Amino acid sequence: MDETYDVLIVGGAIMGAATAYFLTLDPGFRGRVGVIERDPSFAQASTTLSAASLRQQFSIPENIRMSLFGLEFLHSAKERFGTDTDLAFHEGGYLILASAAGLPILTANHRVQQAEGADIALLDPAALKATFPWLNVEDLAAGAFGRSGEGWFDAHALLACLRSAAKAQGAHFITGEVVGLTRAGARITGATLADGRTLGCGALVNAAGPRAGRVAAMAGIPLPVEGKKRCVFVVHCRTPIEKLPLLVDPSGFYIRPEGAYQICGAPPAEDNDPDADGDFEVDWSIFEENIWPNLAHRIPAMEELKVIRAWAGHYEMNLLDHNAVIGPHPEVGNFYFMNGFSGHGLQQAPAAGRAIAEWLVQGRSVSLDLDVFSYERIAAGRPHAELNII
Repeated sequence: MDETYDVLIVGGAIMGAATAYFLTLDPGFRGRVGVIERDPSFAQASTTLSAASLRQQFSIPENIRMSLFGLEFLHSAKERFGTDTDLAFHEGGYLILASAAGLPILTANHRVQQAEGADIALLDPAALKATFPWLNVEDLAAGAFGRSGEGWFDAHALLACLRSAAKAQGAHFITGEVVGLTRAGARITGATLADGRTLGCGALVNAAGPRAGRVAAMAGIPLPVEGKKRCVFVVHCRTPIEKLPLLVDPSGFYIRPEGAYQICGAPPAEDNDPDADGDFEVDWSIFEENIWPNLAHRIPAMEELKVIRAWAGHYEMNLLDHNAVIGPHPEVGNFYFMNGFSGHGLQQAPAAGRAIAEWLVQGRSVSLDLDVFSYERIAAGRPHAELNII
């Protein structure tokens, strides 16, 4: 081995950086941490290409709890990283709209969110129109609005803070691409990089985002996680839309403010959503055929739009149930998952990084019980579905 680390983390974007931050912060840990990242510019990372938003509007309590810790983490950024830290967190709220067909799920989710202490209001069409006069409510049954604690922030700034702090606390950041893992029975003993270097490890954390399934396969472990292409379009509406939150429409599109403009997106049809596998080409048909007609219907002022630019990024999609896989493998006990967040990983990275650090040091996730996200359900083919995927 060229070098050996007590903990080797594959992936240096938000998940890997959060794990390194919390692990090196833990007074009970005295080992060496290595974080491997194949592209330290993060030009194609899910972290930096995401819509960088935070919400508590989930259907599963554990997802709400993870995002509530993400909220706490953003609020405490100046105390953690210095008084000049600015993560540009704007609490503009989420507004998730439902037709009559979607009302039962929306109201059931709202009950779960209330029980977890999330500040979400359930609004009928009259209340929606009074609160958002620019909104067409004629075919809506209700909307759930985050009055506080939801919004969007600067993903680049958060990533930089975590990496800088972890490095200052002793983490080693390694530029390289993992092309192989060495497994000896029920343990991972090292990783091989594309340039020929071999790194030994006491434990290995899979934080490889959309490539997580490939990394797991190197250890002979099946993991149903793929990268799914999602396009983000930057648009400008001539008519001001006052107090536009992050709006999610029943048709599938979302839109939110971004400075003087707005950004929007929508998933492709399920039968046209392959593993992206390096595909970062913008699919303009999604905007022209899906987003724009539905956007003009929901917010009539946006019938006249100017498209400024667009980009494509990758979701790390858990094909089983659109939920995270967190924690150790039940048999290969020093292989740890933090994968498959299916679009809500950025906001949950602080909670996930803290959980993995606790597993590594204390043998379990102490701060939050995240057993519902364990690998056992993957092995058993037993989905635990999150119903509110955006």
